[in-house]
Amino acid sequence: MNGAPKSSAPRFDPTFTRRVIEAMGPKTSPRMREVMTSLITHLHDFAREVELTVDEWSAGVDLINWAGKMSDDKRNEGQLVCDVVGLESLVDEITYKKASEAMDVATQSAILGPFYRTDHPIRKNGTTISFNTPEDAEVVFMYGQVMDAFTKKPLANAAIDVWEASTNGLYEQQDPDQIDCNLRGRFITDENGEYSFYCIRPTPYPVPFDGPAGKLLQLLDRHPYRPAHIHLIVLIEGYKPITTQIFDKQSKYLENDSVFAVKDSLVVEFVPRKNDDQAKYELRYDIMMAPINHTGESGPDNGLVTTGSGRGF
Repeated sequence: MNGAPKSSAPRFDPTFTRRVIEAMGPKTSPRMREVMTSLITHLHDFAREVELTVDEWSAGVDLINWAGKMSDDKRNEGQLVCDVVGLESLVDEITYKKASEAMDVATQSAILGPFYRTDHPIRKNGTTISFNTPEDAEVVFMYGQVMDAFTKKPLANAAIDVWEASTNGLYEQQDPDQIDCNLRGRFITDENGEYSFYCIRPTPYPVPFDGPAGKLLQLLDRHPYRPAHIHLIVLIEGYKPITTQIFDKQSKYLENDSVFAVKDSLVVEFVPRKNDDQAKYELRYDIMMAPINHTGESGPDNGLVTTGSGRGF
């Protein structure tokens, strides 16, 4: 046998991760202990597996700090970084898992994203959310019912928040040429659970490319585009809230959304609208809500994480 025998000793301190975990104090909550034990274990195993260098670790810290500096009440860059690596969509899948035993489950969820606002104005059903309608926009009349997913009972007084980007790919808080809360609004369903409004047909757009999320996409040799979509949040007492996006069937990037948010059940078809001078297309979209005591689609009893979540895109 040539050469010195190979050492079986570990290259790195085998007790280090355990000591970091055991540093948590007795007042740490059980859930915090569970989450942080797993997080620390996986982070340390990752660093050892790839033999992370100080320069690489520093670059990662700089990226996180850059995301924080770019984030404000108009944009959540940290959330966007999570989106381009698929983390928010994965958490969405875990939290709002599909009920395998039922076909008539609630409307599926999708990520909130970085440009949501909590102060959407309440608008009357049948009115518009488009006030700076560009010449290349196609106006859509969107309507439907909010119903109990199991009984199909119409749900009156449900609040529907809607927002979308303009045809230039910008949400109103990104674009000084759009008025405040353009392409945004909150609608309340009537006694029949019905809602309606005019909007524009969504178009694909790139996620912001000027920050760490864009830099990460470039380093991974990936495109920044999202398929055409409209955002919705639906809330009503006694039912699990829904945060979702609906996607145009004709859009590019359905198969390779840069934030991995597309689900087959959320792909919709805009059809020509007749006898309406205001709109070229229409979209009927019914929303199915799960009661709070139902376990399955739509997430936790205490609702979706919209408070303190930044601003969705």
